[in-house]
Amino acid sequence: MLFIPFSNIFNENEMKKAGIVILILGLALTIFTAFTFFTREKVVDIGSLKITANKPHHLSWSPLIGIAVMGVGGVVIFLAPKK
Repeated sequence: MLFIPFSNIFNENEMKKAGIVILILGLALTIFTAFTFFTREKVVDIGSLKITANKPHHLSWSPLIGIAVMGVGGVVIFLAPKK
């Protein structure tokens, strides 16, 4: 008999749903490989005069990370307990 981790805790539908969510997350990580967000930075603060600027921050990752996450999702779906 094949040992399936967490198979006695989660039923078939829960494991398949989790696998599908992980698979979709991996697909999104593969398609969108960069993310930019902005923070406000104080430039001038003289008395009541306050000037701020938006500072961009770039976050990027390799598409291979998304492919690996999709692989994990496929394994979770494959190892879901069968009825």
